[in-house]
Amino acid sequence: MGYKVAIAGATGAVGKEMLDILAERKFPADDLIPLASERSAGDFIDFAGDGLEVRNLAEFDFKGVEIGLFSPGGAVSAIHAPRAAEAGCVVIDNTSHFRMDPDVPLVVPEVNPDAIAGYTARNIIANPNCSTIQMVVALKPLHDMQPIKRVNVATYQSTAGAGQAGMNELFEQTRSVYGGGSVERTEFTKQIAFNVIPHIDSFMDDGFTKEEWKMRVETQKILDPAIEVCATCVRVPVFIGHGEACHIEFEGPIDEDAARKALEAAPGISVVDYRADEGYVTLVEAAGEDKVYVSRIRKDPDLDNVLCLWVVSDNLRKGAALNTIQIAEELIKGALAKAA
Repeated sequence: MGYKVAIAGATGAVGKEMLDILAERKFPADDLIPLASERSAGDFIDFAGDGLEVRNLAEFDFKGVEIGLFSPGGAVSAIHAPRAAEAGCVVIDNTSHFRMDPDVPLVVPEVNPDAIAGYTARNIIANPNCSTIQMVVALKPLHDMQPIKRVNVATYQSTAGAGQAGMNELFEQTRSVYGGGSVERTEFTKQIAFNVIPHIDSFMDDGFTKEEWKMRVETQKILDPAIEVCATCVRVPVFIGHGEACHIEFEGPIDEDAARKALEAAPGISVVDYRADEGYVTLVEAAGEDKVYVSRIRKDPDLDNVLCLWVVSDNLRKGAALNTIQIAEELIKGALAKAA
């Protein structure tokens, strides 16, 4: 017996990725309902070779829906996620709106699966920020070895982080540069083609951006409130995939070989680390993959309690859609399990 599942934001980049992953992983959904704005209602969207009619989120009655996978944007989730939750649907929300709500668990299944049980407070579970997810997956086995004191991280985040419109802008600007046309920008604050932009999300009073703030407070909520995080988040001219250069300070000395073994044994991680040409994973290679890849593992030459890593993942999959579905899979193993 399967589940009745709704996908809010089904026509967006993350929503489409959710549909693909549900099919790939054979998620037990007997009834799958794609939801989007009124503009998309009535369109058909592909799911495992079948056409599913998109319905209007604003008018949809969630009564009888057991799981809601939400990625329609924060302002939309703020309205419709509580409405779905009140109707008895367990909402797994991919937007930023509920992440720091103390009554809403913020979950990465490889890191803090036990937190899922807290969903009963509001019937909502929050999916973390894409850049946070891949970092905490890599930090978890190391933190279990030797408590982490501080992380300095510089991110290299693809245009997919800004949705389909961000990817389109990279494509159009690249074409304009090669064709000698004018470069127009609407999604990013500066030209993204052949450039990098040290600015993601809005600036805060302390000079950090909201994206950088998210990495700090979400890591503390998910992994350990004592971990300090200082992030610089940078947009790069890549379509899909995020990279992170992590400088991790531990409370005590850390052994490089032991750290490597812990990472290799951890769920959701693939260590690809050869000290030779091509002996590491790049953003392009991670696109379409489910794993968090860890490369360039090395000790700080001057500090015996500092380890440096290069961490890469597909931000649309593990950074959004896949993590959401993994939470749903944990739910149906436990709280929402049905008799065989």
